[in-house]
Order: sequence, then C-alpha cells, then structure tokens
Amino acid sequence: MKALTLALMSCMTILTLFSLTSFGMSVVNTPPPARRPAGAVEKHASGGRWYFAATGHAIYCYGPVMTVPQANGDLQRVATFCRDGSAVVPLKD
Repeated sequence: MKALTLALMSCMTILTLFSLTSFGMSVVNTPPPARRPAGAVEKHASGGRWYFAATGHAIYCYGPVMTVPQANGDLQRVATFCRDGSAVVPLKD
C-alpha cells in the first residue's frame, strides 16, 4: 500500500511539473501579436500613380491602365490594383 501511494505521488508530481513546464514554454515561445494602429494603411508596392476615376474622385493605383470591353461593346479605360482595395476602377476619359 505504501509503495502504491509513493508511486502515485511520484507520478502526480512528475505530471504537475511537466504541465507547468509545458505551460511556461508555450507562453514564453509564442511571439506577441503584431500591433498596428487602427486605420493604418497597409504598405503596397511603390510606383503608384494618381488617376481621375469616372466617379469624379482621385484614386491612387499601383497596377497598369488597361482597356476592357463593356457589355455594350464600347471600350473602357480602367486602372488596376488601387489603394482602396479595388481591383479595377473605371477612369474618366
């Protein structure tokens, strides 16, 4: 009976030490989350340019200007990969 109690206590001690060690290791090894101010604009590739959108607003885009066909057959100039997250923005001619 004494041997069983001693073995049980040793096992519990080892498990407790292991759980404390693994808990401490997980807290120490995890990097803190990246902190950014609210509303921060993500960095994009340099070399963008300002364009005049068809809506009447100025917009800053990084991609090339392309000509795409419209549903009625006309061609529309568009700027691509803009700062506001739009993939394609129609331009004012």
